[in-house]
Amino acid sequence: MRDIVTIPITTREALIIASDNSGAIGMKHEDSVKVPYETVAYYSFRVAAMECIAAGGEPISVVLHNFCGNEPWEELVKGIQTGLGELGLNGVSITGSTESNFSLNQSAVGLIVIGKKVKNSASQVLLSENVNVAIIGMPLVGNEVVEQQYNVAPLSIFQEISRLNEVVILPVGSKGILYEMNQLFSNVVLGKENLRTDVEVLKSSGPSTCFIVVFQEGHTEKIRKAAGDYFHPLKIEF
Repeated sequence: MRDIVTIPITTREALIIASDNSGAIGMKHEDSVKVPYETVAYYSFRVAAMECIAAGGEPISVVLHNFCGNEPWEELVKGIQTGLGELGLNGVSITGSTESNFSLNQSAVGLIVIGKKVKNSASQVLLSENVNVAIIGMPLVGNEVVEQQYNVAPLSIFQEISRLNEVVILPVGSKGILYEMNQLFSNVVLGKENLRTDVEVLKSSGPSTCFIVVFQEGHTEKIRKAAGDYFHPLKIEF
């Protein structure tokens, strides 16, 4: 199950609502990971936006739930704007609310991305010998996200690949690559022993620092060119 809801609004269009949240990440004394609030919001937006785009939506609005206090609001909005800039999106409205009656000991942020579905997207595909799979980026979590930012798949690459025909993409979240592969392919049950790749398939990918792309052989060079050094082939063996 993805972190999205699809709401039909016409016979041809639908709203895609995607969400993400983070806790104990920020600049409060008791936070487990210390990073600027701009970074917190950027990565939370990133997750929700990737889910929205993977479901065939184009973001049209962002809703921010801020439990970090009044002062970080502008930083949080700036992080969202950075993500929107990477996607080349203009005119996306940002709204939200701040918990200002009480102060929490740790930072917390919730974020919703609302998109309009602009194409039909397959949420599941059948595994066959004609299907190719690759991981774009590396699974990272916690401080690794900041320390190894060079391994985080850029939003611009995610969007570029998502616009290719006959390609299915899926962001990888906290449950790891193997879990997402089993969500993607409805006709098989895969184990770790079935996957051959140079990335860790059981590791959390934190704020979707990598994503899965499924494609036909004819798209291989195009996807390799778009992904560059972020491209990691994944072979499925039985």
